[in-house]
Amino acid sequence: MKLLDYYILKNFIQNFLFGMFSFIIIFILVDVFENLDKFVDANLSIFKVAEYYFYFIPEIIKLITPIGMLLASLFTVSRFINFSELTAMQSAGMGIYRYMLPILIFAAFVTGFSIYFDGYIVPESNKKKFEFERTLLGKNVIMQSYSNLFYQEDKNIIIGIQQYLTLNKSANNITINIFNADDLNVLIDRYDIETMNWNQALNSWDMYNIHIRHFPADSTSHYSYEFIPFANISRLSEISHLKLTPDLIRKRQLKPDEMGLSEHRQFIDNLRSTGLETSRAEVDYYSRISFPFASIVTVLFGVSLSNNRRKGGAAMQFGISILISFIYLGFVKISKVFGYNGDLNPLLTAWLANFIFLSISVINFYRIQKFS
Repeated sequence: MKLLDYYILKNFIQNFLFGMFSFIIIFILVDVFENLDKFVDANLSIFKVAEYYFYFIPEIIKLITPIGMLLASLFTVSRFINFSELTAMQSAGMGIYRYMLPILIFAAFVTGFSIYFDGYIVPESNKKKFEFERTLLGKNVIMQSYSNLFYQEDKNIIIGIQQYLTLNKSANNITINIFNADDLNVLIDRYDIETMNWNQALNSWDMYNIHIRHFPADSTSHYSYEFIPFANISRLSEISHLKLTPDLIRKRQLKPDEMGLSEHRQFIDNLRSTGLETSRAEVDYYSRISFPFASIVTVLFGVSLSNNRRKGGAAMQFGISILISFIYLGFVKISKVFGYNGDLNPLLTAWLANFIFLSISVINFYRIQKFS
């Protein structure tokens, strides 16, 4: 059977590469026509445009890999059916699950590679792509300053920043309120800081014009400093190493597509530790893990669908793969809306489309076995 496995796998991989190449070309052509006026307005040379799409291709590959797997499944099985090769395999005692085995092994390999590729390679290319858009196309521009930021450093520590400057890594008019950990209605300390500058060498904040108010049970005490490194204030030992850093503030501007998987996970942990809502970030994180598994799901779906259809040319298979892909991506988008709003568990949201299409595939295989 090894020779037959090789033959099946060879046909599948050829169809997969053909589908990927075709979809990449279509994707780029559509995007070029959509953004042609922007390229012209920015006076970009053809080499700059080529550079832009060089950075864009990894993201395109990520998006179309499940579609390519679906198309390869439809093409391969339909070809076997149309040329009676599937009948010959079945006559030789090879059942549907057996001839699917090399395809599923390849799909598992693609899924494993996609998790790494989507989680670490694509974010790096996206950073360069978004930077290209920010500098040359004026898109996805990172703001140079932020106003009225609030962070919950710990359950009893709240930080307010009136203005933050991204280029200087400095903050103006900061308040730090520390409440009693056992009774959050009781304010223990308040720190009013005119300016905080990030000290890269010490990996901490330097503070200027600090006013500290301490509120013990029986009185109020007040301290003032013109300048002191944040970590040197003994009275602030419990918050001498703030979790809030310029890097965290910067990451809150980044899109999930610009973060690696581990960086995205850390971003969620930081949001949670500061008391902020994490539903959207969690949905995006789990979706980045679940989406590569769509390659396996679409293979199962495509094989089961092709076995229920006896005829069909390449154009029909291509059209069916596009239609199914739109339906799948529609499920993904709709479920994400519910997940972002907190109506669905983030983990369930990310896997819902895969679960639905996998269920349909199982039903199709059951029908094939029942009526074969």
